[in-house]
Amino acid sequence: MNALVATNRNFKLAARLLGLDSKLEKSLLIPFREIKVECTIPKDDGTLASFVGFRVQHDNARGPMKGGIRYHPEVDPDEVNALAQLMTWKTAVANIPYGGAKGGIGCDPGELSISELERLTRVFTQKIHDLIGVHTDVPAPDMGTNPQTMAWILDEYSKFHGYSPAVVTGKPTDLGGSLGRDAATGRGVLFATEALLHEYGKSIAGQRFVVQGFGNVGSWAAQLISEKGGKIVAVSDITGAIKHSKGLDIPSLLKHANENRGVKGFSGGDPIEPNSILTEDCDILIPAALGGVINRENANDIKAKFIIEAANHPTDPEADEILSKKGVVILPDIYANSGGVTVSYFEWVQNIQGFMWDEEKVNNELKTYMTNGFKDVKNMCKTHNCDLRMGAFTLGVNRVARATVLRGWEA
Repeated sequence: MNALVATNRNFKLAARLLGLDSKLEKSLLIPFREIKVECTIPKDDGTLASFVGFRVQHDNARGPMKGGIRYHPEVDPDEVNALAQLMTWKTAVANIPYGGAKGGIGCDPGELSISELERLTRVFTQKIHDLIGVHTDVPAPDMGTNPQTMAWILDEYSKFHGYSPAVVTGKPTDLGGSLGRDAATGRGVLFATEALLHEYGKSIAGQRFVVQGFGNVGSWAAQLISEKGGKIVAVSDITGAIKHSKGLDIPSLLKHANENRGVKGFSGGDPIEPNSILTEDCDILIPAALGGVINRENANDIKAKFIIEAANHPTDPEADEILSKKGVVILPDIYANSGGVTVSYFEWVQNIQGFMWDEEKVNNELKTYMTNGFKDVKNMCKTHNCDLRMGAFTLGVNRVARATVLRGWEA
């Protein structure tokens, strides 16, 4: 099931639980604006190349729209629509004053030189500069983009509107990026896991974890969990997968992965089939890579008692039902991986105030938001007698619906 179908399904279930009016439900689902632009640039060899850039702005009832910009050859309009909508609910669950957006350019960043990427980013910014803004829509990095991409957008946007560091987040710290942003999503996963385990009278220490995906989010989550006494018994990335029943040495693995561009070949663990990573024996499974990896084919074989969704949409609805019957507790993506957008919000606040925080303040504020977010989700679970996914969706949808009605926007 693709991400848009699954997201719409979860939204409709939440709307039903909340008893939303059908007109309001329809208006919440329709994106505020969809933008599609042609971006033509001269390549380094003098030839011209054209790319399609886009931005889906889903909702701005609670504040400026927020979401990543991805550079990928197969940018799928359905997926981008789904992720823009998910951002609307995610920012509402985190209780930060944003709506949702998503966008990108259909290109392969690996086949473009740095100067070509810069020209492409600047042309894209020229085409959309009057549709994004500090109080309108605030982009961030995503797949295939990074702090340098944000620096180019900031510079190009500032040519039209004056110096505006708050127009993007995920910037280099030298241009107003927040301390702690790099680790934020992984650290949010740690705080979310702590909040969930606390409900069951458990702590991180002594629990056995499997982390699927050892990129930015997965590697930070693994590092921070191991520092708290959690045992990371298996990890995987695109290069391969490894396990060690007594727990992998995460500092050594991080060093190996940085030097060898992946976990493959790490001597402190035994290689395993990457496809088997999700069904390894563990207490807590953290999918931190792609969407749709937990499905009806493998759900019955999952041995974890808890699943923390660090990736976007890693669990298909069919798998949700199977796992629920098995008694597996799933902490949903729209809460579990909201640490990144929460610290992006802190970055935006710091830029607007022109006053930067130290890293300890960033991390303490993040813990407060993640802890309060979990309590809010649990309260919705009790009110509507539902699981954590529906608790999070009803919380997010209800907050956006209330803002929409209060602003007098309902159809």
